[in-house]
Amino acid sequence: MNVLLSAAFVLCWSSGFIGAKLGAGSADAVTILMWRFLPLAAVLAGVSLLMRASWRGLAARDILRQAVIGALSQSGYLLTVYVAIQLGVSSGTTALIDGTQPLVAGALAGPLLRQYVSGRQWLGLCLGVSGVAVVTLADAAAAEGVAGWAYLIPFAGMLSLVAATFLDSRTRTPVVPSVAMTVHFGTSAVVFTVLAAAFGSALPPAETSFWVAVGWLVVLATFGGYGLYWLVLRRSGVTKVNTLMFLMAPVTAIWGAAMFDEPFGVQTVLGLALGLAAVLVVHRGRGRGRGRGGAPGGVSGSRNAAPSPVDERAVRAHRS
Repeated sequence: MNVLLSAAFVLCWSSGFIGAKLGAGSADAVTILMWRFLPLAAVLAGVSLLMRASWRGLAARDILRQAVIGALSQSGYLLTVYVAIQLGVSSGTTALIDGTQPLVAGALAGPLLRQYVSGRQWLGLCLGVSGVAVVTLADAAAAEGVAGWAYLIPFAGMLSLVAATFLDSRTRTPVVPSVAMTVHFGTSAVVFTVLAAAFGSALPPAETSFWVAVGWLVVLATFGGYGLYWLVLRRSGVTKVNTLMFLMAPVTAIWGAAMFDEPFGVQTVLGLALGLAAVLVVHRGRGRGRGRGGAPGGVSGSRNAAPSPVDERAVRAHRS
């Protein structure tokens, strides 16, 4: 059962990148994101009315902080993912660039949070960045009509996610996940609705493909990916979930190649292998080292059942 749940989780989480590609030809990024988040925000707003006790003890500044975190981890992050894919960057390359977020966050934990960062973590970061460089260069060489600067957009989104991680790590008031998700989804719904209205893209297109993409993203990427995340987390723990998270890039790359004929050659395989090696290096170091936190990057987090800020950022952002 655990194997089936893990496989379903990886597929549902990876489906976010595929869904973004699926909707790229039918509408602007802000239109897709607006109609992805509006129903989610409405559902969670209704749930929050039934769980009003979870909001007790939160001040206005706590809600505002969560709104900023949501704007960084979802609005800024997802917009860059969708724009990059619409500009022609392959879904696999985008997933791999985004997948370096825990490694970057872990490496920055030392200078920014004054936490221990091992040489093994720095080695993992270098391997991960090398893998991204190899895959990005292969993608750029195979793609036609894709501007070089388009590959910088996923990096901007990854850094937005890193910023949200560190902002969350400095939050002193505990916020239950359901409340945080409600604020994040509500913030994203407002941001994307305003952007879509400003660009004249609020009305959804008549094409069936648009609603197929939106349904794909809501059902598979959000409810499927997020729901299975928590289920696998409770059954198998943080380390298992962290390991599965780094399978998203190769799965997305293979899926994108099969479904959209995206480039998948020897360089892509080499880059993905470097990325997976980076994860193995960091995880092995965590298992024998000081063990600060549950995240691959070692930023912070629970040693038991609860995900670290890095993990929660990935969940709330997806996804992707």
